Amino acid sequence: MDDRSPPRQALDHATPRHRDSATAVVLPDFAKAVRILVVAEAANPELTSVPLVGWSMFQALARRCDAHLVTELRNAPAVARAGLPAAAWTPIDNRLLQGSAWHLAKWLRRGNTSLGWSLYTGLATLVHPGFEAAVWRRFGREIRAGRWDVVHRVTPVTPVAPSPLATWCRRAGVPFVAGPVNGGWPWPRQFPELAAAEGDRFRDLRALARLMPGRARAWRDAAAVLGGSRRVLAELAPWARGRRFLLAENAIDPQRIPPSPPRPRPPGAPLRLAFVGRLVPLKGVDLLLEAAAPLLRSGQASLLLIGDGPQRAALTALATRLGINAQVEFAGHLPHDAVAARLADAHVFAFPSLREFGGGAVLEAMACGLAPVVVDYGGPPELLPPGGGIAVPLGPRAALIAAFGAALTGLADDEGKRLGMAHLAFAHAWARFTWDAKAAQLLTLYAWLLHRGARPGWDLQHAAGG
Repeated sequence: MDDRSPPRQALDHATPRHRDSATAVVLPDFAKAVRILVVAEAANPELTSVPLVGWSMFQALARRCDAHLVTELRNAPAVARAGLPAAAWTPIDNRLLQGSAWHLAKWLRRGNTSLGWSLYTGLATLVHPGFEAAVWRRFGREIRAGRWDVVHRVTPVTPVAPSPLATWCRRAGVPFVAGPVNGGWPWPRQFPELAAAEGDRFRDLRALARLMPGRARAWRDAAAVLGGSRRVLAELAPWARGRRFLLAENAIDPQRIPPSPPRPRPPGAPLRLAFVGRLVPLKGVDLLLEAAAPLLRSGQASLLLIGDGPQRAALTALATRLGINAQVEFAGHLPHDAVAARLADAHVFAFPSLREFGGGAVLEAMACGLAPVVVDYGGPPELLPPGGGIAVPLGPRAALIAAFGAALTGLADDEGKRLGMAHLAFAHAWARFTWDAKAAQLLTLYAWLLHRGARPGWDLQHAAGG
């Protein structure tokens, strides 16, 4: 298939209006006319992670085009409090199935609060087709009648979730877009104890998720699939070759994280390190304490830990044993505006997470003017521009601690390097990773699907071919 052409199903099932359209238009004019049905089972402005992705993506699209949100009823109170007009969204009641999945996940994890999300995601994936069936009952007639130009399923983000909507939309001749989908990174083999520490007793069953009925058909029937990482893009190749696009899962909201350019460090001042995240084993905060300990003990650096979790007491005790408790601040959980304010006063974002799919915290730190240091595994290293951060090679515990510590020491010793890195990361974040930038990228994709523009570059995030 020629990658420069719209997908076959879009051509076969396009309406005459789409076939007769000009091959190129001024994008703002196209945005005013295009009608997008945004399906996001999880979309909530008051939560974080996936629900915030669903909400933010819809908001960004709604600022540019005629977009309508379809979400699960449990999100209705928060959506209403956000002031979204009733005509702009539709709640779908799938609480019986979703609630059953949630309660079963809670029972299976037996009080282990550090995991939960992965287990619930797996169970929720099994019941998600019920949500899409309810969406079709409500909107199927409108979709068949051409009321919507594109149907875009933003959440769930898991790459194994089936989507009967993809097939129904293909039959109706309306392009269906899925994603960004992300996840599925295996536990790092260098840390065999990590899965057990996170309470992932069902990790050996994860491979069975690849056999989810309807998964392959959804990717074959989708007009385009957005992958949140290159690893996911590779997984999608057997079904969606020529219709895969790289689009990061996370982005920056200027209302939550205002721009804060990098600041030079006064001569002789300590390097202020910062971390944001849950205090759980997979985030690697214990590794960070050991890696930064020499700098902290010597007074060359301080460390701010924003977040809370079941490891807090153990990490506090570790800081005491390492003799660095006076240089480490456990700030606990903070609201978003307070996080941005604290980050704006730091110099380096030290993020040793060992299994991170998206890396939203890294993007926000870059947007606050920090030089990022991450582990070269999962989503975070794909967010860094050339020269705009350090991706420390993933290795065994002792080697990773040594390499992470060396990276931090190098930035403490070379302020020019640290500041230059921070400027590159800051510019990259605000140029490529705002929600509005992401919406603009999606409009180029929609235009191609509707025969109103050229095929976007293979990599929407960095405009690279391939």
